[in-house]
Amino acid sequence: MHLHAKYFHIFNSFNEQIGPARFKKIISYFGSLEKAWLDGQAQDFIEAGLEEKLAQEIVLKRPHFDPDKEIEKLDKKGISILTILDETYPRLLKEIYDPPYILYIRGEFRPEDEFAIAIVGTRKLSPYGQQAAANLARELAQAGLTIVSGLAMGIDTLVHAAAVQQKARTIAVLGSAVDPFGIFPPVNRRLAEQITQNGVISEYPPGSNALKHHFPARNRIISGLALGTLVIEAPEQSGALITARHALEQNREVFAVPGSIYSENSLGPNNLIKMGAKLVANAQDILEELDLKSLAENIKTQKIVPDSFEEAQILALLSHEPLSVDKIVQETKLDTALISSTLSLMEMKGRVRNLGGMQYVLAR
Repeated sequence: MHLHAKYFHIFNSFNEQIGPARFKKIISYFGSLEKAWLDGQAQDFIEAGLEEKLAQEIVLKRPHFDPDKEIEKLDKKGISILTILDETYPRLLKEIYDPPYILYIRGEFRPEDEFAIAIVGTRKLSPYGQQAAANLARELAQAGLTIVSGLAMGIDTLVHAAAVQQKARTIAVLGSAVDPFGIFPPVNRRLAEQITQNGVISEYPPGSNALKHHFPARNRIISGLALGTLVIEAPEQSGALITARHALEQNREVFAVPGSIYSENSLGPNNLIKMGAKLVANAQDILEELDLKSLAENIKTQKIVPDSFEEAQILALLSHEPLSVDKIVQETKLDTALISSTLSLMEMKGRVRNLGGMQYVLAR
């Protein structure tokens, strides 16, 4: 955890009003949150653009907070922090208009999470929606896409569970805290624990409740982490449609599963299709629209399951076109000796072929 992370956390814990816009003002004025914490006076915060009441609150509360002890509390709960200044901050999320300056994580982001699809929909799903969500999430997970959703009842729960069953990557974005007692809805705590092997994330600090206004803000993160958003069953006044709107504003793809003209749950997706969203009948529709043809092939052929992080990194790059060891090292940023030894093991397992001249392809 970087030094600056504790200052992001401490400011974020002070007052919920300190979000992306105010973080930006503080950093622009002081140069760093550390300097703001150590040297900032009420008048300084006011000049930075904060409200007088908030500026005074920061200065009054500051003596009662020890940043190092606050970080220790997070460590004991198994919660890590990722800030917008970190190199490992998700690239796609960083590109949106108002990315969260701090994320609390139980689990971790991985490079393969750049290939993600957000899947959202109603809490009150029909048997049709249940079947569509489970099948599409399973096929997309098998193809290698990370499934992003919000851990809500209904569609969200189904798509997370489908990815977990496939032992595939899935990320849950919460409108509450990530610590076990903050999980909302409580009935999904067990599923959340399974997902922590991947990533349960939130911009809200431990102890934060699932407040109504958190969820529209949370939805921008769901769409922001993904190449596109798929809507499966959503009435006209649905949070899923807020996520789709965020995706459009973020210049991401929007997909929708069509439904019966007599079903209220179909009003959202059907209207999205009218407005230009891509109609989805199967997983290939999404993969082809995102120009992920190599992933689309994984649905039709047996998926190679990596035995290690290094294998996963290499498999994400290899195709049936030759790729050099130097290029693999450059893309994965892993040690040359480690890449070479991993490729040798993969060749013995029949997963890759050495074409000679340090060139490799997938074996099938």
